Amino acid sequence: MRDNRWTWLGLFGLALAALIYVLHSRYPGVLGQEDAQMRLVYAVALLSFVGGSFVLGWRGSAGLALKQALIWITIALGLIIGYGYRDVFYSLGTQVRSELAPASPQQTGPGTVTLASTRNGHFLADALINGTHVRLLVDTGASDVALTMEDARRLGFKPQELSYTVPYQTANGLAFAARVTLDEIKLGPITQRNVRASVMSQGLDQSLLGMSFLGQLRSLEVQGSRLILKQ
Repeated sequence: MRDNRWTWLGLFGLALAALIYVLHSRYPGVLGQEDAQMRLVYAVALLSFVGGSFVLGWRGSAGLALKQALIWITIALGLIIGYGYRDVFYSLGTQVRSELAPASPQQTGPGTVTLASTRNGHFLADALINGTHVRLLVDTGASDVALTMEDARRLGFKPQELSYTVPYQTANGLAFAARVTLDEIKLGPITQRNVRASVMSQGLDQSLLGMSFLGQLRSLEVQGSRLILKQ
């Protein structure tokens, strides 16, 4: 019969190391209380994995038990590392999503939205206006949320029945707009209601997210290629 004394000794060593780790975590000395508690949780999890693998493998052979123990320890360490760096992974995921869909608002905190700039340096925002998706160009120089006639139709307005009496100076010259009120604009977790807007009769190729929305925010800050909006 094959002698498995060294394998069993290895298993005993793993269990003993886990036990020592638990005791060290429970009585950390110079470690802070919160740190000690987190280490204790990690150690208990590690000991549980080692014990579970031992129970599963003891019937076959000590070698199998050792292999299973090492596999579970690897999984446990992966989970611990993932939990410890969860904020880093979340930030990385947010950055990747921003690069793939720059107009998609990324929630980066309570009431906080981050937008990524496009290749030409502009910021686009995919918003829900009265429950309908509308893509807007963020424009701090626009006094209102300005809608193209096409977007106005999609929102249920009848452009031919509006009164275009408000003059606006656009890049294409003087244009006239009709004042309307939008029941709700949602940009990620940011929601504003009864927002003043204008439907442009001409001279506008892209709807604008202007100051009637932006001016109600707590802050609006550009950090490199990111625009951060806070409600």
